[in-house]
Amino acid sequence: MDWNFLFFLNSVLLGVGLAMDAFSVSLANGLNEPNMKMRKTCLVAGTFAFFQWFMPMIGWLCVHTVVEYFQVFRRFIPWIALLLLGFIGGKMVIEGVRSKNEAAEEKPKVGFVGLLVQGVATSIDALSVGFTIESYPWQMALVCAVLIAAVTFGLCMFGVFLGKKFGTKLAGKATVLGGVILIAIGLEIFITSFIG
Repeated sequence: MDWNFLFFLNSVLLGVGLAMDAFSVSLANGLNEPNMKMRKTCLVAGTFAFFQWFMPMIGWLCVHTVVEYFQVFRRFIPWIALLLLGFIGGKMVIEGVRSKNEAAEEKPKVGFVGLLVQGVATSIDALSVGFTIESYPWQMALVCAVLIAAVTFGLCMFGVFLGKKFGTKLAGKATVLGGVILIAIGLEIFITSFIG
């Protein structure tokens, strides 16, 4: 593979494809927390970007070292994503339903641990990207992963801002909607893994 326009275009397109789940979860986070500060917005987008960079690099490394062990793990990826996103989404739905009657109570916000879990759950399928870029030398694999992360960061920032805008308008229903979105993403990852 050469350092040409096609390499950069493919990397950006990989980033767009991989970032869709992270974008949707960012949207849900914005819905859930319409008054999110800029610092936390950057933390949310940065967390997703980090994992979208980290996972393809781990996948690439696995191909060049322990590929046979990774193949065994690969079939559990949809189950892990479903469980993680289902748990977080279910918790958000329950908290949203409970807080409907408690208007004065502050809405639950995603904490750092929850954000890490979301980052892993939405990027775990990106491990397999390491297989698609296995022919790249390490420098190209690194640049590809950085481009994926940059695209993810931009899309997640947009997702949070979009969620915040609609979260303010949806008021009490936003937490429930955000939880439903997370559960739907988990189901989508799970179902498409068997179809594709």
